[in-house]
Amino acid sequence: MFLTRFRVNTARPGARRLLSSPQVLHAAVMSSFPTLLPTDTPPADGPRVLWRLDHTARAEVVLYVVSPDRPDMTHLVEQAGWPAAATHSAPGWESRPYGPFLDQITTGEQWAFRLTANPVHHIRRKADEPTKRTAHITPAHQMGWLLQRQEPCGFRVLEKPADRRLLPSGTTHTGRPHHGDLYELTVSDKHALSFDKTRPATTKTRKAPVNLVTVTFDGRLEVTDPEKLRRTLRQGLGKAKAYGCGLLTLAPLATR
Repeated sequence: MFLTRFRVNTARPGARRLLSSPQVLHAAVMSSFPTLLPTDTPPADGPRVLWRLDHTARAEVVLYVVSPDRPDMTHLVEQAGWPAAATHSAPGWESRPYGPFLDQITTGEQWAFRLTANPVHHIRRKADEPTKRTAHITPAHQMGWLLQRQEPCGFRVLEKPADRRLLPSGTTHTGRPHHGDLYELTVSDKHALSFDKTRPATTKTRKAPVNLVTVTFDGRLEVTDPEKLRRTLRQGLGKAKAYGCGLLTLAPLATR
């Protein structure tokens, strides 16, 4: 496994094209692996290519990729990087082995985390109709979606100390505490995306557009099951992984 960081040069026309469509960016990421095609189906229980765009405090856009193989991002540097500054030792992206970090994860460790995800649930308006996948819209429901998945994913989101909670004013419309008041968890960067899915040239049938709601979670967690957490870090969390969702990353906790 490898963790790769690529800083996007947003002044380049190629970068703007990539950033305008998750599907185009997914194809570009997959093109970093000569043995893979954008249409390849990842193994059900094995590591897969995951990616995420982060917008940093310095107004930078950074692409993170987790992958079973080391990528070659030369084409991304040419389209959306700084090709004139690239050298053999500094090609324009940074890849590091991810396995040693994953192997050292132990129960009880606490980390800061980030996850861009597509929080969804299934609803049925009538008893005789099939269920429909629907996006969670409110921050409370989006946080609830993540909290429901923490145990099977090998971690628990840390609770805030009592003196940092905002109760009783921070409550939901039901009168119950808001997740953001109880947990070290925030949700931001909500985006509603809609784009046409590329179809083979031989297919004349128009496919329905892809509609996604994505949000970014930031918070603090404690490791409860290292093996489950490793699987989550390798395979992603939630739906829409091909469109920049599901990549969970960890970082050391900042000293307060």
